Amino acid sequence: MCAALRRALWWVVLTLTGGVERRGRLPRTGCVVVANHSSHADTAALLAALDARHAPAIGAAADYWFASPWRRRICRRLAAGFPVRRTGGGMDDLLAHVDALCAGRAVVLFPEGTRRPDGEVGSFHRGALVLAERAGVPVVPVGIAGTDRLLPKHGRLRSAVVRVRIGEPLPPTATPQEARDAVAALHARTRAETLRDSAARRRVAAVASSRLGPPLAFAWAFAEALSWPLMPELLLGIACVAAPRRALTLSLSALAGSVVGGLLALHLAAGGLHLPAPLTTDRMRAEVRAELSAEGAAAVRHQPWNGIPFKVYGAEAGRSGTGTAQWLAEASRARGARTVSVGLAFGAFGLLMRRYRRFYGVYLVLLGGGFTLGLSLIVAGWR
Repeated sequence: MCAALRRALWWVVLTLTGGVERRGRLPRTGCVVVANHSSHADTAALLAALDARHAPAIGAAADYWFASPWRRRICRRLAAGFPVRRTGGGMDDLLAHVDALCAGRAVVLFPEGTRRPDGEVGSFHRGALVLAERAGVPVVPVGIAGTDRLLPKHGRLRSAVVRVRIGEPLPPTATPQEARDAVAALHARTRAETLRDSAARRRVAAVASSRLGPPLAFAWAFAEALSWPLMPELLLGIACVAAPRRALTLSLSALAGSVVGGLLALHLAAGGLHLPAPLTTDRMRAEVRAELSAEGAAAVRHQPWNGIPFKVYGAEAGRSGTGTAQWLAEASRARGARTVSVGLAFGAFGLLMRRYRRFYGVYLVLLGGGFTLGLSLIVAGWR
């Protein structure tokens, strides 16, 4: 149970930071897993990728992870870590796990002994191979790629896809050089893999990430607040999923455009100008007039939830003589609650779906279909 919970925990964490992919499986017997080591995130990657039924235990440097009580608790509880001394006695620490290997568990070791920030696989110490030979279990080479970008040595956490490739088992009599060569080959092949992408996503991301992105979001929301029938959240659903890192900038730009457009709609309606408002109904306008009569400018707080377009509120507020300052404050609050939260939600979705970017075209079809269906139901409901 603890192994399953740890696997679920690290799978969720790595999914939130860009995604984790696994290829290959461990043998059904106990085994010694040897992997390249370039980041503290390697442990999380292996715990998320390896089968929980093997209850993997991770060998960790005693002089670092077990040097203080809080590190010791983190290592043991979250990573099933056990101490391995690097300055004498390390072999005894490893051989203490012979019985666990014979019982079908997996022991995970980083035979390089330390993280290598250059991305190369260093020479292997012999302890992992001695342990496998003593227990009579296979040695399983594993190549890990992406963790050096996710959490570089002495660097900060950032978004990256992590890949784990499990190789074919080596016999218990394998030498350190044979194990090192197998891990290096897996690591090189895994690093060379490119993340399959959609041409449509790349084009949308290029525009959203350029200087045109914020003005486009502003203009779309500005036009929607006056007459344009497609709400700015549709644009955010397209752009923020394609370029998640621009989600906040695009959302704030759309918010600014919506508020400025709403102010203009207020003054145009107050001056007697009636702009076209497609996909709106007389019942929508009657409902907004009743809300404004009862609550004043604060009535716009209903807009994010009732399906009535923002432009109806802006126009009816102008016709009812709502004050500019009150309208600005209430509209900013209401539109901000919806526009920014929706944009950030789409950005988070884009990060979660990073490894499925090749399906961005399918996503656009589903988004367009869902938006069309939802808009049709809303308009029909307000007739």
